[in-house]
Amino acid sequence: MITTLKIIFSALLVWVTYVVISTSLESSLFKEWDFLGSIPWMRATLWDFYANIFIITLWMFYKEKSIFLQILWLILFVCLGSIATCSYVLIKLFKLKTGEGVKELLSNT
Repeated sequence: MITTLKIIFSALLVWVTYVVISTSLESSLFKEWDFLGSIPWMRATLWDFYANIFIITLWMFYKEKSIFLQILWLILFVCLGSIATCSYVLIKLFKLKTGEGVKELLSNT
């Protein structure tokens, strides 16, 4: 199961990074912001994104003991979205010891 999760999150990380970089090269978010902000679906997407960031951040705060790492990951989650989320989960997956599973991934061990 852990190997499967590593593959899935690695593939997601590569895909999302590719999509963000290729889109950034094609179109500037900062130049398009006024137009994008006027689209109701864009506003809904942003609310959805930040609701997810809130949930993921609560889990990260539970997992991380260091206030420095908590603040760093919060900034990365907000600024990089799924790129940071996939990276965080992958780091946690690769830190699991042999025999540990999803329970240890999700818990504060």
